Amino acid sequence: MTGALPFIDAHQHFWDLDANPHPWLQGEEVPNFRYGDYSALKRNYLPQDFRRDTAGFAPAATVHIEAEWARDQPVRETQWLTALARPGLPGAIVAHATLDRADVADVLRAQAAFPLVRGIRHKPVVSATPAAARRGLAGSMDCETWRSGYALLARHGLSFDLQAPWWNLDQAADLARDFSETTIIINHTGLPADRSEQGLGSWRKALDRVARQPNVNLKISGLGLPGRAWSQADNVPVIRDAIAIFGVHRCMFASNFPVDRLVADYATILSGFRAAIADRPESDQAKLLHDNAARIYRL
Repeated sequence: MTGALPFIDAHQHFWDLDANPHPWLQGEEVPNFRYGDYSALKRNYLPQDFRRDTAGFAPAATVHIEAEWARDQPVRETQWLTALARPGLPGAIVAHATLDRADVADVLRAQAAFPLVRGIRHKPVVSATPAAARRGLAGSMDCETWRSGYALLARHGLSFDLQAPWWNLDQAADLARDFSETTIIINHTGLPADRSEQGLGSWRKALDRVARQPNVNLKISGLGLPGRAWSQADNVPVIRDAIAIFGVHRCMFASNFPVDRLVADYATILSGFRAAIADRPESDQAKLLHDNAARIYRL
């Protein structure tokens, strides 16, 4: 990849399981994890590991997304990352706050005080399948208590990283409309796990609806499929569809490492994204690889 355009990795994680609490990696099990067996993740992943995985094509900067540190102490993850950080690694932090907890105002105030913090991720309650999708569930993006916490993000100038499957993005569209001053970044391409014609058609419609809100952006990541190696044949058409729907100015590259190491090495994911945008002008490629992430996360 010598001479390739510089890029920012807008979604990566670190953890030190010898020192810090990450219940999902230390005894608890995530039911129906989207890549199946994730036992290979239950080991430390630190900057030296990331540098090894990106040797020869290191990103200009990264955005660290909260890694489900024990939920009763979210600010400690930010403290640890701030002490860990070196220039560009990470260059920004998306921290955690439980938006429907009574202490959300205090947690947001504490998180916003860290210079690297740009936003918050709190996974809302979602439905397990399209058929089970319901509006108005407690803890969902429709929930008034959850929305009251979400409303406080604007006070601190914080963006919101949203991880939700495409069949709950109708809620995200309404959330974006009702809180237009808050930037939303959808994680993992809206999770298009069903690659059937019908599944992809429904995913495209969901993306199209939420993309009508100008304060919503899209991270193109998390495209692995369980039991399959990451391939351009599977994923380049999805990447191109996502960019066509959201536009060149609102999409960005992200690796989701080390989680997506379950389905590919870093070079495979990066080269696949580059292949998907290779027919675009260099100015568009620069936006998708670097400039959009730098602007949205204020790097």
